[in-house]
Amino acid sequence: MTRCRWGRARWAVLGGLALTLAACSSKAPSALDPAGPEARRLAGIWWLMFGLAAAVYVVVAGLILYGSLRGRGTEAGKPSRARDATFLWWGGLGVPVVILGLLAVVTVDATGDLRRPADDPLRIEVEAQDWWWAVRYPDLGITTANEIQVPVDRPLEITLTSVDVVHSFWVPRVAGKVDAVPGQTNVLRTTVDTPGVHLGECAEYCGLQHARMRFALVATDEASFDRWVTRRQAPGGTPSSELEARGRQAFERESCAGCHTIRATSADGTVGPDLTDLGSRLTLGAATIDNTPENLAAWIRDSQEIKAGNLMPPFPSSILSDADVEAIVAYLESLP
Repeated sequence: MTRCRWGRARWAVLGGLALTLAACSSKAPSALDPAGPEARRLAGIWWLMFGLAAAVYVVVAGLILYGSLRGRGTEAGKPSRARDATFLWWGGLGVPVVILGLLAVVTVDATGDLRRPADDPLRIEVEAQDWWWAVRYPDLGITTANEIQVPVDRPLEITLTSVDVVHSFWVPRVAGKVDAVPGQTNVLRTTVDTPGVHLGECAEYCGLQHARMRFALVATDEASFDRWVTRRQAPGGTPSSELEARGRQAFERESCAGCHTIRATSADGTVGPDLTDLGSRLTLGAATIDNTPENLAAWIRDSQEIKAGNLMPPFPSSILSDADVEAIVAYLESLP
């Protein structure tokens, strides 16, 4: 029996170690690898809390070890060298009050700084839905989905809301979590100073595909961001090939146009994401799969096989022929 228990305990420890190492995978975005000043502030608070917790652990473990080795003594009636009452007052009340007071001051100070408005921020509106993110730039007249383009070193003011249930907007390397609540607008103020693709996710359980409600915050230099804005504000381009032209006709003919918007076309639906710049996006289905022609074709044919429960119905061959799907993919991939 003892050997069996030891075996189970050993496997439990090994399993816990494996999960810990998996959580430290370099592929996952980490709040301890900050990409902006606000994120560094939050990471600093985390390290302070970790240091204080480690110090408390070392002291308590040391006292337990000391007490275990010292024992109760051998002389009857010998008074203790440490008064129990004094130890309880300092260890149980004094030290915790000092630690919690320090953390309260640091946290309140950081909260006040992070909420302070900046001069000339880039305003972005993000609306959470099951299970994707609508993104609008009200001052630029741009609408997109699941990818947020920003310039580095410019303050961002991101307003968050939801149309269905409570979601939570979180880019671990950039800022802390802020809830997106139906009927309420919350504001996240942050700055990104590290170029690159910073992955974000919904941090509040919101339903069946919560784990696949991700997005990308793409930070570029100011010149690259200006080029993206110019490209998105330009009049809608026309298909450059016969295949793309047939794809546009098929897209507008089918129910696609009733659910999605593509600027400068008859497609003006609002049920699904705006697809005006789909060809330049990195992923599909809120970062569920990479944006490739093969994946896009599979998504059009039956997105439920990829992300069950989303609002897009399957399109079997009886509705869309293989030639139609090929043409629609070519058209969508050509969008800037």
